[in-house]
Amino acid sequence: MFGKRKTVPMKKYDPEIQKPILRCSICNGEQVAGFKNLKTGEFEEIMFIRNPEELESFKREYGIEEITKEY
Repeated sequence: MFGKRKTVPMKKYDPEIQKPILRCSICNGEQVAGFKNLKTGEFEEIMFIRNPEELESFKREYGIEEITKEY
């Protein structure tokens, strides 16, 4: 009934072609962290952010010092 938890491998982050973004909803305050492709503008969602600790975890995991908010 209960199997082993599947581990999701960390996605690669290339700062030359991707920019870390925190997408924020002005309606309900939801935040999603991910990477925006600088050439195509495509956003790749990585994780849903519910509190400041999760944001710090995301930044630490990918070695990000500063993240931009986008509405």
